Amino acid sequence: MKKLLGFIFFSVLLIGIGGCGIGVGKYKPEPKPIKKSFSSVEIETLLQDSTLNVRALEIRKRDTVVFYATSNGRIVPIWDNFLGYYGNNNENFYRYDFYSLKDSTTQNYRSLAILEKSIFALSIGSPALLFKLDADLEKNKVVYQENHPKAFYDSMEFWNDQEGIAIGDPTDDCMSVIITRDGGETWTKLSCDVLPKAKEGEAAFAASDTNIAIVGDKTWVATGGKASRILFSPDKGKTWQVFETPIVQGLETTGMYSIDFYDELNGFAIGGDYTKPNDNAANKIITIDGGKTWQLIGQNQSPGYRSCVQYVPNGNARQLVAIGFKGIDYTNDAGNTWTHLSDEGFYTLRFLNDSTAYAAGNGRISKLTFK
Repeated sequence: MKKLLGFIFFSVLLIGIGGCGIGVGKYKPEPKPIKKSFSSVEIETLLQDSTLNVRALEIRKRDTVVFYATSNGRIVPIWDNFLGYYGNNNENFYRYDFYSLKDSTTQNYRSLAILEKSIFALSIGSPALLFKLDADLEKNKVVYQENHPKAFYDSMEFWNDQEGIAIGDPTDDCMSVIITRDGGETWTKLSCDVLPKAKEGEAAFAASDTNIAIVGDKTWVATGGKASRILFSPDKGKTWQVFETPIVQGLETTGMYSIDFYDELNGFAIGGDYTKPNDNAANKIITIDGGKTWQLIGQNQSPGYRSCVQYVPNGNARQLVAIGFKGIDYTNDAGNTWTHLSDEGFYTLRFLNDSTAYAAGNGRISKLTFK
């Protein structure tokens, strides 16, 4: 969302409003065994640099390489496994800018995707530039460019190594959606004829690169602003539906900032109003029917505004971690109650396994170990 550039990634319907599928009751999940519960988080700083502003972070899990994209035109890998041997004072061993782009320092990257052999970085603003990157700088290229004055892309994900999607604010009367079917070589913007019409003031937030959730062929896109809804595709972006949500909305700064799905049925979204970060009413919602209906959860309980939420792997759709510039919070009952683990602020995170995650924010990249 353009106005945010300076600041900023299971329930049965109990009561429906106007047939929109918006739940307002308190959700109580069925008890399910979980392997463990967290009571603390250990934060290890991997990189600290006051010039960094990072909202796009991905992990290449086969070798635990953490890639991040910055607001000043850099795409950089960190080899976390080097740190224990060389120490984090010798950055030459674990931080190497071989994915930095020539003459790209004016780009502000908020979206990043890592494939087996390719990396994609998408800038915000106009012109919107989507780069396909290679360790050989001469092979780096722009695979999509959009010069519309309203162009503003917020998030990107891939279904597989050939098919991917990126979403952005409306340039016409629908959300901007671009899709690739050839490994990112070419991208096509979907016509508004096949997408739900956007409501007035509906857009998305480039806060944590977590506006899109994918499970198999199914895709959920979280919008925000004066209207905050779910765009849903059951078939990798070929057809679309739209579902209402009860999350706070009505202002340009309100709505869903982040969404995640544990499986095809269980999903969670978080947000609020970043200008009122302590407000915790109607900023957390849950679904157990694949996003068709959503219900408020954890009403009037912390956390307030958070920019990113992620399910803990192997947590039976009950364990989630939410982060934002006001700290880190954890739930083990699907969002009914939360434990505040740290005041340390971040913008986005990704899990490596069921106890280790990596987080990025203003001025640093960190490794989080949950205990």
